[in-house]
Amino acid sequence: MSFSVAMGDLASFPRTTMVAQQHRLSPHHHAGDEEENIYASPRRHQAAKRRRHLLQLFSVLCLVSLSLLVGPHLLIGSSISTLPSSICQTENVELDRQSKNTKKEAPLPCSATANNSICCDRSHNRTDVCVIRGDVRTSSFTSSILLFNSSVPPQKIRPYTRKWEASVMNTIDELTLASSNDAEKTRCDVIHDVPAVVFSTGGYTGNVYHEFNDGIIPLFITSRQFNRRVVFLILEYHDWWVTKYKDILRLLSDYPPIDFSKDNRTHCFPETTVGLRIHGELAIDPSENLTIFDFRRFLDDSFRPRISEIQRSEKTQLPVSSMPKLAIISRNGSRGLENEDELVALCKEIGFEVQLLRPDKTTELAKMYRALNSSDVMFGVHGAAMTHLLFMRPGAVFIQVVALGTDWAAEAFYGSPAKKLGLEYIAYKIKPHESSLSRLYKKDDPVLVNPDAVNSRGWEVTKRVYLDGQTVRLDLNRLRKHLTVAYRHVVGRKMEKNKNLLPPRSTQ
Repeated sequence: MSFSVAMGDLASFPRTTMVAQQHRLSPHHHAGDEEENIYASPRRHQAAKRRRHLLQLFSVLCLVSLSLLVGPHLLIGSSISTLPSSICQTENVELDRQSKNTKKEAPLPCSATANNSICCDRSHNRTDVCVIRGDVRTSSFTSSILLFNSSVPPQKIRPYTRKWEASVMNTIDELTLASSNDAEKTRCDVIHDVPAVVFSTGGYTGNVYHEFNDGIIPLFITSRQFNRRVVFLILEYHDWWVTKYKDILRLLSDYPPIDFSKDNRTHCFPETTVGLRIHGELAIDPSENLTIFDFRRFLDDSFRPRISEIQRSEKTQLPVSSMPKLAIISRNGSRGLENEDELVALCKEIGFEVQLLRPDKTTELAKMYRALNSSDVMFGVHGAAMTHLLFMRPGAVFIQVVALGTDWAAEAFYGSPAKKLGLEYIAYKIKPHESSLSRLYKKDDPVLVNPDAVNSRGWEVTKRVYLDGQTVRLDLNRLRKHLTVAYRHVVGRKMEKNKNLLPPRSTQ
């Protein structure tokens, strides 16, 4: 569900509700022109009564038999039912669940790779993935992964998920996948009885959006099948990255990650996957029996132990507030809020409990997760920090301030993923007068009135003008309407939740 607002008009908030429709067939009883022959004679009357009872019994047996034959087809093959709606809904949900569980998914490319062979899937525009099965051995000093005692043609691969961006891919270490029969040079130093997954933490790593989109989510998709029985071999290894994502890595693998380039030992595996599968922007394709909600639950499980530890270490218990909580993701520099203090005051005036969050590269993810997972609304200007929407509970509100010239990116990278995650999305698109660019350009300049034309000049222009060249001064009178909508949504959800928790009223 989403709210997309361009003009600050409350009427432009289309609130869509999904309503499950139950179609019922009202039973029609067709009474026949039955005549009861009641005879004056008691014997004839008793005989007629016995015949009537036999006919009734025969009719009941026929109906029971017919229902046993036809009933299941009506229940399973049709949405039309005379059962109570609650039972129908339960039945339909159960059938949906069973159909999903029994649905045969198309096998993934290279999933049936034969022993002593290498299979590479290069069909995806974002990534290449190769699977090697057999006696697999690493050779870090030659940047190779070798298949021992085999004869297969060599393959080259850069295990990073931005295949179409040549400038970035050229910075990623290239691996050679090849066969080898040199027993002395490929002697095993460490023998593993579990598979390996090889990927790079180079490229755009350091930007939280790319860390999740290009790394963590693809790693979840690729390695989840191994149920933690997998070793991660990392190219462009960074200690800080491993530390930052230790809570997540712990739930994906039972083994410490290996720095492929610096560990000169020969590691031997029965199988190795080189490269990660990626589905889209902060997305998971349900066709693989995984959804973004599975990833959200996985994040819950990943951070729960650390959050519990933080809570135990706190000397004083924080009071629980009944006010809706709004978290503002603060920015410094480009696209920063010039009137952030006034924004905080407005949010409090409307009725929110406000928390300012200023994440940086040293911010512990578990603390961010704790803050946002307990918030009802997340508010921020378009930028990489909006990736933290993944930490919000489904049903919460995400308000993204869409700065000039960022409409497409704001929707593609954060708006659309937010809606798929079940968040209420409000896009607050600023007017030219709310951008610092209005103080640099004339009112009729294309920078202000036609950002699409400016963006068409190329990425470097977009980055210089809109991403790095503006700050935002919010029109608080205009913004008030959007915050009020968010507040009412949150309060309405809380009231509905509390109503559902109340015990049923006594009928006496």
